[in-house]
Amino acid sequence: MSIPEELKYTVSHEWIKVKDNIGTVGITDYAQDKLGDVVFVELPKVGAELEANSEVAVIESVKTAADVYTPLSGKIVKVNTLLDKDPSFINSDPYNKGWIFEIQIKDVSELEKLMDSTVYQNKISED
Repeated sequence: MSIPEELKYTVSHEWIKVKDNIGTVGITDYAQDKLGDVVFVELPKVGAELEANSEVAVIESVKTAADVYTPLSGKIVKVNTLLDKDPSFINSDPYNKGWIFEIQIKDVSELEKLMDSTVYQNKISED
């Protein structure tokens, strides 16, 4: 199970990669594995302003539907429209082609509340 060290993680299994006050967000390899084959993604609206831990998207798989939450407060600046055509990128490449949205971060200090890869690894080991 892949858990890149350079990312931060949430208890609800989202990851975020931050560069220049923009966070790229997706779901973890662990989460996509639990969901099964992803068949549809309801992407967030560009321009939406959200508080940390707000529901932002929905992923539907052959097994179930799952909400996606934003790890940090901010404004949605971009969505991954590739997922409209091929939502399976979430399964095959969750940390690259399977990203879901980008957010302009309102408060970078919220990053301190997220888990690093080691803590996240320990959390999913307990599940």
